[in-house]
Amino acid sequence: MQPCPLCQSHSADTFHQDKRRVYFRCQECALVFADPEALLAPDDEKAVYDKHENNPDDPGYRRFLGRLADPLVERLGASSCSGLDFGSGPGPTLSVMLAEMGYNMAIYDPYFAHDPTVLDRQYDFVTCTEAIEHFYTPAKEWGLLTAMVKPGGWLGFMTKLATDADAFAHWHYKNDPTHVSFFSRETFRYLAKRDGLEVEFVGNDVILLRKTQ
Repeated sequence: MQPCPLCQSHSADTFHQDKRRVYFRCQECALVFADPEALLAPDDEKAVYDKHENNPDDPGYRRFLGRLADPLVERLGASSCSGLDFGSGPGPTLSVMLAEMGYNMAIYDPYFAHDPTVLDRQYDFVTCTEAIEHFYTPAKEWGLLTAMVKPGGWLGFMTKLATDADAFAHWHYKNDPTHVSFFSRETFRYLAKRDGLEVEFVGNDVILLRKTQ
C-alpha cells in the first residue's frame, strides 16, 4: 500500500499502469496519484511549463478562464474583495481579468512569481486554475490554500476530474508528465466534509468551495 500524499492514509493501491508510470488510488480520499518515483526534477518540470503560451491578450484563453471567473464573481459580489491566484503560471491572466473587475489581486507561482510574503496573508478568495493536478505534496498545498481563505471566503479550482479506471486508461490528461495528482468529485467531497467547506461543482471542471468557519 502506498501512502496517500493528500490524506496521509496508507490505503492506496495500484489503479493503472502504462509505459510512463504507475498510478495509485487512495481508498480513503479517492485521490489518484502518480508513482512518486516518476516525479520530474524541478528543472525538468519548469522546462515543460516554459513551453506554455498563456497570454492575457488571448480572447480564447480568457473565455476558458471565464468558466471559473464568472461563477466565482457571481458569488463574491462586492468588488472590494481581495484575492490570490495560486499557480499563476508564466502568463498570469485570471488575476488580470479579476483586477479589471475591481478586485485587489495578488499572484503566486513557485517558478514564475515566487513571492512567499503573499502566502502569509488571508484573502476573500483564492483561485487555482489548472494547477492542483501539478501538486507533488497536495496535503501541504491544500493546507496552505485553505489557511489563506478568510472565514466565509471562497476557493475556486479548475481541473479535469478523474472518474473510473477505464476512463482513466484512455484519458489524455494523465499523459502530461507534470500532471501527478488527479482529484475527483469524491476527493473534493471528502476534503469539504473533513475541513468544514461547502462544495459546488460547476460544469465538468470547475469546483467552488466556501469556507464556512
